[in-house]
Amino acid sequence: MNSARPSSPRPSATVGRVLDDLGSTFLRPLVLGNPGRAVEGVVIHDPLDDQHDPASPVVLGVGVSGAEPVAELAARAGARGASLLIVREPVEAGAALTAICRRHGMTVAGLTRGASWAQLTAMLRSLLAEGDVGGADDETMGGLPSGDLFGLANAIGSLVDAPVTIEDRSSRVLAFSGRQDEADPSRIETILERQVPERYARLLDDQGFFSALYAADRPVSIRLQGEDAVSKLRVAMAVRAGTEVLGSIWVAVDEELDEERAAALTESAKLVALHLLRIRAGADASRRLRADLLGTALEGGVRARHAVTRLGLAGLTVAVLAMQVGAPSGGSTAGGDDLGALGHDAVERERLSDALALHLTSLHPKAATALLGEVTYGLIPVTDGLVSAQRIARDFVTRTGPGLSSRVGIGPLATDVDALAAARRGADRALRVLMEGRTGSVEGSGGAVAAYRDVQIQSFLLELRDRLLSDDERPSGPVSHLVEHDRAQQTAFVDTLRAWLDAHGDVAAAAGALHVHPNTLRYRLRRIESISAMDLSDPEARFAAQLHLRLLPPS
Repeated sequence: MNSARPSSPRPSATVGRVLDDLGSTFLRPLVLGNPGRAVEGVVIHDPLDDQHDPASPVVLGVGVSGAEPVAELAARAGARGASLLIVREPVEAGAALTAICRRHGMTVAGLTRGASWAQLTAMLRSLLAEGDVGGADDETMGGLPSGDLFGLANAIGSLVDAPVTIEDRSSRVLAFSGRQDEADPSRIETILERQVPERYARLLDDQGFFSALYAADRPVSIRLQGEDAVSKLRVAMAVRAGTEVLGSIWVAVDEELDEERAAALTESAKLVALHLLRIRAGADASRRLRADLLGTALEGGVRARHAVTRLGLAGLTVAVLAMQVGAPSGGSTAGGDDLGALGHDAVERERLSDALALHLTSLHPKAATALLGEVTYGLIPVTDGLVSAQRIARDFVTRTGPGLSSRVGIGPLATDVDALAAARRGADRALRVLMEGRTGSVEGSGGAVAAYRDVQIQSFLLELRDRLLSDDERPSGPVSHLVEHDRAQQTAFVDTLRAWLDAHGDVAAAAGALHVHPNTLRYRLRRIESISAMDLSDPEARFAAQLHLRLLPPS
């Protein structure tokens, strides 16, 4: 968004917030800059990729080690506005690194041993996720901004004086409090994996703990037997919304909770339920709102400017991508038209739409996607023209592989709001050319990509065919005579003419394509000239015949 973000009691996007929430489980501060500095995105360092950096990003120095390389990366990251640099431990905070951080107001932290970059990236995206489209949400629940599970976990941890995790029904960690270093090794492993390890979950299930937990209306405690890594007692409280179990709160303690702390945990579960419901509703509402805004932006008109501003794309040069699942000529991916096939197609569209959204937002934080009908549209800012958009689309199609066959049409670049509608039309036209099978696939993939500027003539031909059919004005002429003769006499003169023209008049090549003798092909060509009154030696006649053949509806 172009407007300033409203103030919120939650420091959801600051260096201090990242360090406090992830704590010693993940990060160790090496050089502390400005803890109140805003953080608005995550960038993985890649010396071979000139990527777009969000404002005040966290830079992940993957593969960078040693005092000098770390200092060099810090200098580059600081110059580009980074607020936090994370590198793998061990790292020594020397004088050069300290001086660089002071000059740029940047913090450097070390990623602890045993934690993976994938884990860290997932945690950072959870912490730095922006609110609903259109700005931050000022709604609070229990004194905390709605959906702030990390802040809530810290508050519960303070009430029960112990490290806390909030988990869903599948034992995935949604948020955790500070002081996790006071827990046992199994808790640390759970935090790092963002998931209760399978062996512990299986033990809990075998001992009937989950059944007891979800049936109780008070905290339930358990100490796993025979597990050296589990030295602390676990106290858990189910989180419910009515009769639906949404998840649970887990506390690692040395001894049973007293009545006061048990009561606090019981009451906290009600507040956690409200936050989880708010997150669920917010995710659905955000998706619907983003789809509405994107659709409004692509339609053009007086409302488009407001929609583009709310999407955060005002003033940017944007590429419009139109993506659809399916086989050429509109064939069903499921191979049928029954309800099961239709359901399969709908699921595939959703899956591929989500994949495109993830792909685009990983490349640019302001990219927007939405599934409108059967087509997923993507808007992504670009800096080096259509070449960049084509590369992005090809990378997506290649990564999804042949299992999810996708076609992506790319419209002309939109340099302002007024050009978005025309860019969308171009993307739609390019996509239709692909769906009709009028251009090839991306190498090594079951999908295909085309920019409108590269398939404009094919698009014109399809539109000309539509016009002829819609006006009920069937094209006449020599090819029409051949079509009528083939239909009446069960001959194949149309296919013969098409093969010969496609072979540029090479009789041997055309005969090979039709699996006939060259003399047979020559005889057929003479018959074609006789039946259609067409002079095949005339370039104009050949061109008219090729155009007419391209306009014939698919057989």
